[in-house]
Amino acid sequence: ALPQVRLRLGQGPPGRAALERRPVSVPDLQESADFSPHLALLRAEGFTSYLAVPIVAKGQAMGLLELFYRNRHEPDRDSLAFLEMLAGQVAIAIDNTRMLESLQASRLELSVAYDATIEGWVQALDLRDKETEGHTLRVTEMTLDLARALGVREEELPHIRRGALLHDIGKMAIPDAILRKPGPLTDEEWDLMRRHPVFAYELLSPIAYLRPALTIPYCHHEKWDGTGYPRGLNGEEIPLPARIFAVVDVYDALTSDRPYRPAWPREKALAYIRDQAGKHFDPRVVRAFLELVDKAGGG
Repeated sequence: ALPQVRLRLGQGPPGRAALERRPVSVPDLQESADFSPHLALLRAEGFTSYLAVPIVAKGQAMGLLELFYRNRHEPDRDSLAFLEMLAGQVAIAIDNTRMLESLQASRLELSVAYDATIEGWVQALDLRDKETEGHTLRVTEMTLDLARALGVREEELPHIRRGALLHDIGKMAIPDAILRKPGPLTDEEWDLMRRHPVFAYELLSPIAYLRPALTIPYCHHEKWDGTGYPRGLNGEEIPLPARIFAVVDVYDALTSDRPYRPAWPREKALAYIRDQAGKHFDPRVVRAFLELVDKAGGG
């Protein structure tokens, strides 16, 4: 019944303790008349004495430490000092909790702002490279689905999402004459194009928030057999997020129209993915991908 009672600051012993920021003792509740509205409840419970110690942090009353006695009790100086110390520890704990909640809220706001910035970068890339417009959002969602199917922990998924969104961010350093060239690239142009994962690493690695997401932008062109770029990693040297993304990235590219070729039929693209298991792609990731596409009825 006590949680249903509402008191104003200054009302009764509890209200006075909160208002005056000092302990208030009532040695004999039978003689007290200012405990309304719940004096009758306390008497019915058999309480004889009462003590309220305010919980104060940074000058603000956060609550009360209330003690109810069934025998008459008048606190001495030592017991009051102990209870005030205890109330002080409670105040510190409450204040720390509030600070933590505020910090978590600030971090969430900052995370939302970072993600909005990332999405802005993606839109800028789409505007620059029209032939792959929409590709990034498609592969991001499918990469997350495949990561879940492979048992990637939920707390790692935000990093994978950011990495997938930023997988081609290094192309911002590629000149338009190469990026938007309608015909085949020269050997020199291909050498520069193949550096876009390195450009991505150089761009993103100074940003601590994005370092856990770097594996996809930096490693998504590595191949299981070691013939990929930029570092020629092979097998499980390639981070799992990059191995997952590589399959999705190639499948989406094959099944999308490009200026230099029409989209492949679904079955032809899946046959290519299947054939590249153990060469371009991690065989385990390919198996999970084919199961995922089959369940989705074609992706």
